[in-house]
Amino acid sequence: MRLSFRPLSCSWRRGGPAAALALAALTLAPGPTPLAPVNSDGGRCARLTHLRVPGAEHQRAACLEELTTAGTVTSGHTDPADWAGLTPQGLAVPEGVPGVQIDGYFPDTSTTNTNNGWDHDAQFVIRLPDRWNGGLVVAGTPGNREQYANDRAIADWVLSRGYAYAATDKGNTGPAFYRDGRKPGDAIAEWNDRLTQLTRAARATVARHYHRPPSRTLVTGMSNGGYLVRWQLENHPGLYDGGVDWEGTLWRSDGPTLLNVLPEALRNYPVFATGGEGAGAARRALHAAGFPAGSEFLWPYHHKFYWDLTQRVYREELDPGFDGPTEAGTPFCALGTPACDADYDYAARPDEVRRAVDRIALTGRIGKPLITLHGTLDVLLPITQDSDLYARMVRQAGRSPLHRYYRIEGGTHTDALVDTYPGRLRPLTPCHRAAFTTLETWLRPGHRPPSSHTVPLPVEADAATLLNTCPLEGPGDAAPKAEARTTPRPRGGRLIDTATGAVELTGVSTAR
Repeated sequence: MRLSFRPLSCSWRRGGPAAALALAALTLAPGPTPLAPVNSDGGRCARLTHLRVPGAEHQRAACLEELTTAGTVTSGHTDPADWAGLTPQGLAVPEGVPGVQIDGYFPDTSTTNTNNGWDHDAQFVIRLPDRWNGGLVVAGTPGNREQYANDRAIADWVLSRGYAYAATDKGNTGPAFYRDGRKPGDAIAEWNDRLTQLTRAARATVARHYHRPPSRTLVTGMSNGGYLVRWQLENHPGLYDGGVDWEGTLWRSDGPTLLNVLPEALRNYPVFATGGEGAGAARRALHAAGFPAGSEFLWPYHHKFYWDLTQRVYREELDPGFDGPTEAGTPFCALGTPACDADYDYAARPDEVRRAVDRIALTGRIGKPLITLHGTLDVLLPITQDSDLYARMVRQAGRSPLHRYYRIEGGTHTDALVDTYPGRLRPLTPCHRAAFTTLETWLRPGHRPPSSHTVPLPVEADAATLLNTCPLEGPGDAAPKAEARTTPRPRGGRLIDTATGAVELTGVSTAR
């Protein structure tokens, strides 16, 4: 796992439904230029040998007639198992995007990623379309999937819009990711540094390929990938112009996290499921823990495929001492079983556990524009225990002018469940696309995004409409508004919201 200079730092990969679905500032930079071919096919293919990804230990480049999954599935330049279960079946597949794909890996010692036959982690993919709009999108993967996990949900769409695209496997993959590293928190800490590493390398590769640097670099991702977006904009805002956080995981040492919420589900759901005398109290306990009323139809599936596994492997990563030499506890253990995760009490654990969480914790101190979207029926990362709290953290850090938060009514953690429960859930993929285009507009001088609000589920919308649209405008967004412009200043400077006159100390540099 470890890099030569410093440690670089849900959804499983294969094998049935559980493997497919379980673990998911206003620097107003110039917008991407209009699509324009950068060279002929001959020139593009002839220069493959000159493409070098800085820091890569190994790479291979291919000249492809199609960079989207409309072509990469048959050409072998993606792995459908990586992205299975993350998008609705009816999601359209764009096509007509020729270009160059570079697959490779950075130096690493762990070997959980078997893509490309390499048995090597820290794998990445970079895609360079012939008709480039001047921008770059980088992403980390959800859960513990590999570098192609975002190909259907994110890459296809941004490539069709002319963006270059890069993604990383985050440096370790699979349900035993916690084995990577020497101390608690190492594996997750590596995720953050791997995305930083890839962003720098991808920017340099784009500049070399197109003979000019990207005019805009945007970061996005879902679930654990959304956590990476938050962390990057808090810790390396100078690398990016903005980001879209799709239901990012919230880690903080002094408040609710997965390790507080999931044990409540493991304790109370079996009692609720019996329908006996204690079922009503168990239901109320689940509601109090953040699992919303009206989400009960999702509980059996999540109990079977998500809650238990997720709790055990992330607890093992951050608190391996809880179950001694046992790896990741005992699956579906009953209350009172020795070292049972259903009995896990984060608040009662030693301070060293909170120190491990602190290594990966978020602060809310974002330094560039961030849009967060989260479904109100998410019962893996309940919205009241995650993005609601993160929005509050951003506000308390004085960064509200840089943040917009859209709560998507009827959305859940993975869009494949929309097909399982038709008419009861709203897909989040079109909402992510709406958020992305909203960010693009926000980065243009004189534009302001819709205010943060809950996006209602249309009463009579059909499935096709929900699959293709997700208007983010709220009730008060129709009338023209004064632009809210924040002027970034160097470390120790101030953020000034010219619409309200509010002034906050930045404490971070937003220099690019």
